[in-house]
Amino acid sequence: MIHSDKNASAPKLIPAGPARAEIRVANSRFIATAAPAATVDAARAMIAGVRAEMPDASHHVYAYIVGHGATTTLSMTDDGEPPGTAGRPVMAVLKGSGLGDVALVVTRYFGGTLLGTGGLVRAYGDAAKAVLAVLPREQKIERRELSVTLPYAAYEPARRLLAAHAGSVLEETFAADVSLRISLPLAEVAAFEREIGELTAGQARIGDKETRR
Repeated sequence: MIHSDKNASAPKLIPAGPARAEIRVANSRFIATAAPAATVDAARAMIAGVRAEMPDASHHVYAYIVGHGATTTLSMTDDGEPPGTAGRPVMAVLKGSGLGDVALVVTRYFGGTLLGTGGLVRAYGDAAKAVLAVLPREQKIERRELSVTLPYAAYEPARRLLAAHAGSVLEETFAADVSLRISLPLAEVAAFEREIGELTAGQARIGDKETRR
């Protein structure tokens, strides 16, 4: 596993959903699967899912890039192919895509013909390119988590205000007041805080801010 520095100001692109593509090289099938992976655990779960889906395959070569910004976590494997012929070309294609929070698995069903070192590099790289060509993309939006405590009378209006700012409720607690843990796009936080203050005549209490990248 490798940690690398990235330019925090660069556009942050992530998969908008999963995709799959298949190529054939000298009777071998190379099935490439790519999917969002916002954490290392999510990447590992995706890889395990592909392995479980195609347990009879010869190899499951993977590469993933988790994160954007100052620290990015990368990992790859040749999964039994000659060293440097599988995981490395898949990772090279993945890094060249500009994507983060992405996992890519190339599953090979051996077709009986040896491809040689150069042939393997091309085949795994081409399979990775094929799935990235059809992978939907979206811009990653930085979000911030807030805790909001407010009177019961403000609960429904606050929910509507949150939705208007593309926010979501992560957790709710109903006691003397209503306590919410919410997530908002970073660009919407200041406006939401101002408007929730106006909505509750200053009774809302906001705290515990945490940015999610």
